[in-house]
Amino acid sequence: MTAQSWPFPPAETSSPGIATGLDRRLFCKLLGGGIVVLMTSKPADLLAQRRGYPEDLNAYLRIDESGGVTLFSGKIEMGQGVHTSLAQMAAEELCVSLDSITMVMGDTDLCPWDAGTWGSQSTRMFGPAVRAAAAEARAVLMKLASEKLGSPKEQLVVENGVVSNGSQKVTYGELAKGKQIARLVGEKAVLRTVKQFKAIGTPVKRMDAHEKVTGRAKYAGDIRVPGMLYARILRPPMHGATRKSLDTSKAKAMSGVTVVEHDDLVAVLHGDPERAHEALALIKAEWDRPTAAFDTESVAGYFVKTGGDGEAVTSHGDVTSTAAGTRVFQSTFRTGYVAHAPMEPHTALAEWKDGKMTVWASTQSPFGARTRIANVLGLEEKSVRVITPFVGGGFGGKSPTEQGVEATQLAKITGKPVAVVWTRAEEFFFDTFGPASVVKINSTVDDAGKISMWDYHVYAAGNGSSEVLYDVPNVRVKTYLGRRSGGENVHPFATGPWRAPGAGPNVFARESQIDIMAAASKIDPLEFRLRNASDERLRRVLKAAADAFGWKAGAGPSGQGRAIAVALDVGTYCAIAAEVAVDRKTGAINVKRVVAAQDMGLVINPWGAKMQMSGCVNMGLGYVLSEELKFNGGDILDKNFDTYELPRFAAVAPHIETVLIKNDDLAPQGGGEPAIVPMGAVIANAVFDATGVRMYRLPMTPERVLAAIKQA
Repeated sequence: MTAQSWPFPPAETSSPGIATGLDRRLFCKLLGGGIVVLMTSKPADLLAQRRGYPEDLNAYLRIDESGGVTLFSGKIEMGQGVHTSLAQMAAEELCVSLDSITMVMGDTDLCPWDAGTWGSQSTRMFGPAVRAAAAEARAVLMKLASEKLGSPKEQLVVENGVVSNGSQKVTYGELAKGKQIARLVGEKAVLRTVKQFKAIGTPVKRMDAHEKVTGRAKYAGDIRVPGMLYARILRPPMHGATRKSLDTSKAKAMSGVTVVEHDDLVAVLHGDPERAHEALALIKAEWDRPTAAFDTESVAGYFVKTGGDGEAVTSHGDVTSTAAGTRVFQSTFRTGYVAHAPMEPHTALAEWKDGKMTVWASTQSPFGARTRIANVLGLEEKSVRVITPFVGGGFGGKSPTEQGVEATQLAKITGKPVAVVWTRAEEFFFDTFGPASVVKINSTVDDAGKISMWDYHVYAAGNGSSEVLYDVPNVRVKTYLGRRSGGENVHPFATGPWRAPGAGPNVFARESQIDIMAAASKIDPLEFRLRNASDERLRRVLKAAADAFGWKAGAGPSGQGRAIAVALDVGTYCAIAAEVAVDRKTGAINVKRVVAAQDMGLVINPWGAKMQMSGCVNMGLGYVLSEELKFNGGDILDKNFDTYELPRFAAVAPHIETVLIKNDDLAPQGGGEPAIVPMGAVIANAVFDATGVRMYRLPMTPERVLAAIKQA
């Protein structure tokens, strides 16, 4: 069940401007009879605090008179499967069937406050609150059942929502009937153990699968309200351009067209989106365009030149001297800007009615969008409701919700519902791109094949997954974010999180450098990693991937076209082994096989986890083989998929195998991003193993591979 179909009317928040959800008393009043559990918990760790979770983290759970369970989550579903995994956790602790759970997600008037859906946090951060709330609800129900049946709680058992003492039984629905009970969890709830699990750890089909494959699922662009208008907005020709003149007279002359000129916002609106498109083409504007400081090819040099002194992230030992008998390796790696390129472009529909703004938006951050919209419109937060239906992919790019701000501004000005649906060209122009990067590494290896020094410098992309992972006595990791002469961000357009922010470029560099040292030492790349690693989880995933792959040892380049790489991201270790073939005449890379092994702690839904791993592998082939934004300063040259190349079926690995390592003693870790992280490194290393040619730049297009082969 998606949020927009929930039957209850909008409700006020208790504290305007404060990051909270619906007022508890009003929430219970709206729901009527039934049992409502409110979960209050301090953040699980410092990471949660840094990500903005308040101490009052409310998880609403309701058991109604029919025995049905509704879980209200501030998280949203954008294809990652938390719609199902969160429901599994609630079903487990309540001892009910999964099909009795209804999910309401991403509605700021009904759901608990949430910082946003990113960083693979839903299961590992919000999941504990869900389990605790469900466990408390079970405790409440068992107490009620004890009173109803006249038996001590210790003599009662519950299964599929039915409580029994052996001779008598009562359902959750019967216990909830006629009651209006609200419980606030303040103590640590008693959770079920791994041995008791029936829902958690069981492979289940996605709860949203049927809606999506049948086309019944609702996205923001599917919402319709009476009298709505479609808006097209005048955009600058490039980032940094300023408007000199404007002529909207011809657009105003079109029948049925509304033209809005409000500060920098210039838009045309019509009930037919095609007519709005025609009207936009009639607007004439002149622009001043800034001079480009760098472009697709010169960006790397610019980053290094403007990087400044950098900031040390990790430092121990001495990286300034080289011991006798060690070999020194110096490498420079680079990656380009990448677009999120979601299937669903940024979309929002806004309606101003009875003093309240309701927005249906494709966003990863409903509560963040609510705050920003309220600030822009000069409203209290209680006067803004953001509803997030299913989201058709985000990958870190659908947090700012600029389209939601635009739609609400136009709805407020016109007094009519307004939809803003970005075209693909607008999507590429306004996307917050994954940043380009440069990584410079100096490292040394002794005669025993042990890494003795690691001096690592990353420019412009941050330090995500830049940990060394291996046992190295002398380490320095520095980041250089860089600024232009005026102090502003070095990038000519907006950048932001792109699935596992910064991790792909950093692991591409690190794991490539590890392979370079292994080959020079004439040691098998798997053996070299194991020789330099004592971390048991790291060793376990490497061995699991190699075993499933059928690893044949040999120093590179072995001619097999195989390689291995490993990463740690969002608490999850992931190792990937891959096999490729390279056409030496064209430079084309054919990825023949990929095996991914992952230790993500307790796995809630193995099928869902494996789907995420496969999705990561396929998406990873994009930034590895073809995806790179072409630009000249603020001028975005790629405007659609005819030039920005996503992986096609011919490029997708024909055989992807996923391995989940059992580690039930560890709390659930992130699963939506780790497998994409080692993809650049493993394919680059496999190309080296096949050809003896080392690739230092992503993406590895046929032209670049062919040029490297010819140069070698």
